[in-house]
Amino acid sequence: MAAQFGRRLRRGAATTAVAALAMAALTASQAPSLLKSERQSTSDPSPAADTSIDGGSPYYTDLPPLNTPDKPGTSIDLPGDGTGAAESGIPATVLDAYKKAEAALAQSHPGCHLPWELLAAIGKVESGQARGGRVDAEGTTISPILGPQLNGKGFANISDTDDGAYDDDTAHDRAVGPMQFIPSTWAKWGADGNGDGDENPNNVYDAALAAGRYLCASGRDLSVEADLHRAILGYNHSQEYLRTVLSWFEYYKKGTHEVPDGTGVLPAGTGPGGDGDGSKGGGKGTGKGSPGSPSGEGGKSPSTQPPKTGGTPTPSPRPGEPGEPGEPSEPDQPTPTESVTALERVGAQELTATAGGEFADLPRVRAENAAGKPVAKARVQYEIRGETEARFPDRATRVTVLTGSDGTAIAPKLLAGEKAGQFTVRATVVGRGLPGVGFAATVTSRPAPDPQADALARTSDEALKAETASEFAETVEVEATYKGEAAAGVPVTATMVTSDDPDQPVVNDKGPYFRDDEGRTVRALKDLKTDSSGLLKLPKIFTDGNAGTFHLRLTTADGATLTIELTVTEPAAAGQ
Repeated sequence: MAAQFGRRLRRGAATTAVAALAMAALTASQAPSLLKSERQSTSDPSPAADTSIDGGSPYYTDLPPLNTPDKPGTSIDLPGDGTGAAESGIPATVLDAYKKAEAALAQSHPGCHLPWELLAAIGKVESGQARGGRVDAEGTTISPILGPQLNGKGFANISDTDDGAYDDDTAHDRAVGPMQFIPSTWAKWGADGNGDGDENPNNVYDAALAAGRYLCASGRDLSVEADLHRAILGYNHSQEYLRTVLSWFEYYKKGTHEVPDGTGVLPAGTGPGGDGDGSKGGGKGTGKGSPGSPSGEGGKSPSTQPPKTGGTPTPSPRPGEPGEPGEPSEPDQPTPTESVTALERVGAQELTATAGGEFADLPRVRAENAAGKPVAKARVQYEIRGETEARFPDRATRVTVLTGSDGTAIAPKLLAGEKAGQFTVRATVVGRGLPGVGFAATVTSRPAPDPQADALARTSDEALKAETASEFAETVEVEATYKGEAAAGVPVTATMVTSDDPDQPVVNDKGPYFRDDEGRTVRALKDLKTDSSGLLKLPKIFTDGNAGTFHLRLTTADGATLTIELTVTEPAAAGQ
């Protein structure tokens, strides 16, 4: 039986050794299934320009359990049993939040390829999966998960930005919630992941979606190794942090299982979310090696240098550098993007939408190689250019997508915004100096809404009477008003109905009627509008041979109604 390393190792020599083993395992076993990586000409990827999401606050140093084979000299592999190992269990609500965030980002950022396992890895490192899933039915943590005060003493120096609203600290900020957002970062990236109308960093659904949006920002494609590393380093600019998250990422990809909320495995210690953190998260640690300190040495900033014990901990040799002694180096192979020699427009060339809506036709292009064949998995960037409020999802002006097997790349949903006008959407191949492709886009103004009216009334109270086979002498005039003011230009429909019941507006086939321009009998008029004073005079009303009480019903598009009674009598007998 293979020996198993401890699951709750602290920073220091033990952590360094296990980190080296973990990354050696990742390097040795990292097949194409791990990442669709591009070769990069740079060394370590740079973090995002913004302040790290967690402000450099403490994080866990626990690594996934590793098994060493019985035979010496064989590789170290992360176990693939996702149904038995306790560490592979993820609390039900937390797991659901990660998967819902993945689904949402697949719609809004299709070129990002965010896997939920990455969110799980970060959630494990940042808060031990929300303290082992100590959340309520809505996904909000039972008690706050707070990092240490970011006062510059071992961590970033961030003065209070939220007036203590999230972190209960009016002097300095603290990292907050299951994904450990500092308040100033949450103000920019906060999201509503559970649809309750609130953006709460203490809610795992909101926090997971916000983290996913951040990881996907700037057109990142997380199936590309360099983009993945940049995204993780943007969370916490530490090479040790990067290695730890990648270890958990690979571990969760080999299998996980759901466990009840509140029963997830927790690291020991006083770091945010740990077994001994209490309601405030502590963050000061319990001494050297504590998960409450980034370095394990009293809160000093994490080292960006690789550990000097236990082998080479870097995820993989840098492109252009030789491998281990005795290992032949592989010749460089062009990436799909490097194979593209031409980009052509397909589908609609001109895009139109109405202000406030979205474009029905989306930009799409086809990438081809020198032989004229389609190139799959090439990176294409779409950029909105010009004075416009049109945006891609999450208010982005630039997005990057991969071409499909047929070489085509389709831009994500494009929202028109409220500003009418013209602009251009330009498509280019990322990293290639090829001519771009432009799409002319036009946003037209919203149609002017019909004037509103909330009331109709006759301007006269004189009874309307006429004899059969004649006409009404009195002209029917009504006034439309909206909030007591005259409503000009209001469309009105006039209909002769069989009853004054508003639920049964049946057109009458006998009694009073109108005449159209050709003198034909009609009992419904639709092309009527009030004048500039809100007044409407109806055309002359005629009667047929039927006597009785009849009803004329007037309605507006806003639901204002008026029913007018029409009385038709038999002619008086001669001599009476």
